[in-house]
Amino acid sequence: MRVTPLSLFRTVSRCPRTRAILPRAVQYGIRWLSSSSERQWSTPLAKSLAEAITTTGPIPVAAYMRQCLTNSEGGYYTRQTTGHDQFGAKGDFITSPEISQVFGELVGIWLYTEWIAQGRRGNVQVIEVGPGRGTLMADVLRTISTFKAFAKSIETIYLIEASPHLREQQAKLLAENVQLKETDSDMGIAGWSAPSKHITGCNVIWCEDIRFVPKKETETPFILAHEFFDALPIHVFQNISSSNIPVASKIITPTGSITPKHPTQPPRNQWHELMVFPTPSPSLSSTTAPSSSKAEVEEFQLTVSKTPTPHSLYLPHTSPRYKALSNTPNTIIEISPESLSYVSDFAVRIGGSSPPSTITSPSSSPTTPPFSKPTPSGAALILDYGTLNTIPANTLRGIRSHRPCSPFISPGLVDLSADVDFLALAESALSASPNIEVHGPVEQSFFLSTMGIKERAERLVRAAKEGHRLGQGKVDTENVKETVKRLEGGWKRLVDRGPTGMGRIYKAMAIVPYNEKVVRRPVGFGGDIVA
Repeated sequence: MRVTPLSLFRTVSRCPRTRAILPRAVQYGIRWLSSSSERQWSTPLAKSLAEAITTTGPIPVAAYMRQCLTNSEGGYYTRQTTGHDQFGAKGDFITSPEISQVFGELVGIWLYTEWIAQGRRGNVQVIEVGPGRGTLMADVLRTISTFKAFAKSIETIYLIEASPHLREQQAKLLAENVQLKETDSDMGIAGWSAPSKHITGCNVIWCEDIRFVPKKETETPFILAHEFFDALPIHVFQNISSSNIPVASKIITPTGSITPKHPTQPPRNQWHELMVFPTPSPSLSSTTAPSSSKAEVEEFQLTVSKTPTPHSLYLPHTSPRYKALSNTPNTIIEISPESLSYVSDFAVRIGGSSPPSTITSPSSSPTTPPFSKPTPSGAALILDYGTLNTIPANTLRGIRSHRPCSPFISPGLVDLSADVDFLALAESALSASPNIEVHGPVEQSFFLSTMGIKERAERLVRAAKEGHRLGQGKVDTENVKETVKRLEGGWKRLVDRGPTGMGRIYKAMAIVPYNEKVVRRPVGFGGDIVA
């Protein structure tokens, strides 16, 4: 989810946390009637999804989210619609950098303070995953350019973006040339590049995946992830009592069949996965009630898998937090393996990887060669909305035109997101690298306030009043009032700690190198600037 009217956050999250509520058709079965008319789908993606599910069976929520957001034929972020932008007041949501320029400026200052604290190292990489339109990075680089020594230390700027349409928008803000050229093969990077508009002599390189960004012992990566993890696919699991795994006579594997050696197990609590499948067509189901012509009809719905799935047999057992709920019937949890994979990559780039025998993260791969980094350096700053210390449940939501909506209508035209499990990110990062430490999560209001958002906004207000002075000492009153209203309203909205305020809902978390000789907290997380 992105920044939307403040009533959205609680409205969407007000749903039972202990039990999944399934449509009556799912609970009691669907009665199908023959019909010669073909069902009309809201989007081509909805039709292709339904056809695939009809052929292969229900799919995990993660697969549904991935298709809706990044499908090459019509995903929300990969499609290109003339005259429509996902971001901003005219789109579906507005993000913090677009509410106030101060947000990006403070993020740039945070990077500068970390660079100073770590000894003003060279070979700096600035990396942003999910950069949107590039507004945040533009403000960050504009701020960094005022710190000449820091700007000179930057070697390359990387943007992790899969959408060609969004890459074009980002290039307009960040690059000297809008026309991107493919990177040379001798660079060893698969992507596109253009000279930076803000940092002289530095290139901006776009990659479709962070794995294409080179890892080097001598590099100092500064990584930004703003409203990125909330859009990564989640698997949803429900604890079912008296569940048992059917004992098959044989298990089919790529190398042949295997006869199970374990005896039949008595029924017990098991994690089952929530799966997505199409709703019955209104013209085919006798149980479907008439709907309002103005309301969009849900074309997909959730059901609990009849038996445990491969994901439910593994993911809920990867953390003590999940295991503690294994005997609590009807408990629902959400797990994002892709999120754990990304944050583990962040940690490894900063501190090097753990020995293979100690890696227990579900995102870890035993075939990945270890990455050694004798001197840990760099930092990652994660800003997103999610839980401080609980496991997310029932948080999948849709957003369209700044309003909450069902995630199961108009696939490809609705933004999907879910709360970020910050403690899961911290666990995965600490498991991936022994040489990093995690700070936070803290509420966004605390982070921005300690970074000086109020003081910076007040300075901009004074500058605006001076800049709108006319001849003979007169002031352009109307323009001043409008500018002051925008500046003051913007920063106050970002730190609002009301029940639905962004300052409370959004959180900040930092990953920095571990140094047993120097104990410190980063700026914005209770620490001071280290000279």
